[in-house]
Amino acid sequence: LYTAPDSCEGRCGEPFSEEDECHCHTECERHHSCCEDYERHCGPDGFSSTRDSITDRELLELSEQLYGLDHNKARPSDIAINPQHRAGPDETGDRQDRSPQPLYKYVNEELFSKPTYASFIKLLDNYQRATGREEEVTAEELREQDRFLEEVMKTELMKKLFAFLRGKNRYGSEQEFVQDLKEMWFGLYSRGDGEQDSSGFEHVFSGEVKKGKVSGFHNWIRFYLLEKQGVVNYFSHNFDGPWDTYPDVLGLQFSWDGFYKEVGSAFIGCSPEFEFGLYSLCFLARPGRACPLSLGGHRLSVQTYPWTKSTSDSGRSFIATAYVMSP
Repeated sequence: LYTAPDSCEGRCGEPFSEEDECHCHTECERHHSCCEDYERHCGPDGFSSTRDSITDRELLELSEQLYGLDHNKARPSDIAINPQHRAGPDETGDRQDRSPQPLYKYVNEELFSKPTYASFIKLLDNYQRATGREEEVTAEELREQDRFLEEVMKTELMKKLFAFLRGKNRYGSEQEFVQDLKEMWFGLYSRGDGEQDSSGFEHVFSGEVKKGKVSGFHNWIRFYLLEKQGVVNYFSHNFDGPWDTYPDVLGLQFSWDGFYKEVGSAFIGCSPEFEFGLYSLCFLARPGRACPLSLGGHRLSVQTYPWTKSTSDSGRSFIATAYVMSP
């Protein structure tokens, strides 16, 4: 299912990229840069058909389609942000609050009553942010995970993503896809001292604190809700995307209860299913590598990394992190 960075499984014919640690395109033999299993998967008798690889062009086309299908995203009238100070490269690490006002001037909270938003928000208080402290998952929290997956899978956006992946022979049924999403996002692993203290969902969407710094925390809804409570303090931004509608992309600096995030990034104004679906696509298609996408005619990349120290009971990779890259 996963196109591992050091394998050609599902990657035959994939275009050359300098970021790849080994290659699976037809010229790799001449350049002595093929992955070790190139011949097994991509040779004349290989069983990983080129047809099932996900090309950069397909990623660009599919991401535009998903962008168009984000029916639950914020309208321009739903959000007003106040980015204030734009930090230069020498300012992002100095922990100076150069923006006296909050980032969010206004959010239409009616958005949060939509089923995917409501089920997403219920998940955010299920985690202890400090790494090294065991996560205790209650029966109610497991039901909340299932409810969120159930709601996102009702959307046209996630149905489109599943249809694409099924067409690439990654999944035979929606049930199989949902089970995999549950494992990769909600499966627990240890970032600390052997405690089951983290998951992809907690890291990316809820945020963690590790060694005195904010780790992960890439979600605009989480940021807004905590800023409203007064526990997140917006400092500055180092990137504001070219979009004049939502979703937009912001690179930002902030503190969370005094813990600092030097360079964070977030899609602003997208639905939970958009972000969840896009990160899942990139994790499946380009784990450990930049995943090229296009939204509204503008290019961008998402970076994901698999957790390499453990796998799920069924041998699947967990998501270590996923975020939109701001230049």
